[in-house]
Amino acid sequence: MTSIPERQAIVNLIQQASRDGARLARACAEADICLRTYRRWYRDGIVQDDKRPTAVRPVPANKLTATEQEQIVELCNSPAYSQLPPSQIVPDLLDKGVYLASESTFYRVLKEAGQLHHRGQSLAPRLSPAPTTHTASGPCEVWCWDITYCVPGVQGEHGCSNEPRVYLEC
Repeated sequence: MTSIPERQAIVNLIQQASRDGARLARACAEADICLRTYRRWYRDGIVQDDKRPTAVRPVPANKLTATEQEQIVELCNSPAYSQLPPSQIVPDLLDKGVYLASESTFYRVLKEAGQLHHRGQSLAPRLSPAPTTHTASGPCEVWCWDITYCVPGVQGEHGCSNEPRVYLEC
């Protein structure tokens, strides 16, 4: 969003260029805005503020009610589905002829309820620690071993040159 002072400065520059003989569309292009944006910003002789934050947005017609969201959470916490992720719950419900919401909606509702965690008897996947890095502060401190010398199709009949390559990282 562009603030009012910034809009006023841009509009003043465009108007100055227009008074100096430039076409309005070209002046807007130089300011990196389109002519439609300029006309929306400058209407009735004054620079308009941004109306998006105060715009009244209607509620989507297909938005789930609080009752429907509670039903999804209760279903996911029921003994039959407490160990399954939504990617398995939704197809199982569809096989039974029941449609409550899409899989992504199940995930969203569970996340809003603070219940989007690992579900199941297996251990939750753990992130492995980041690989260690080596930093050279001088020459010949970090060496690299290139194992691509044995890739099929690179060299020779079997891809091996029998000559490992060592590169110095500088």
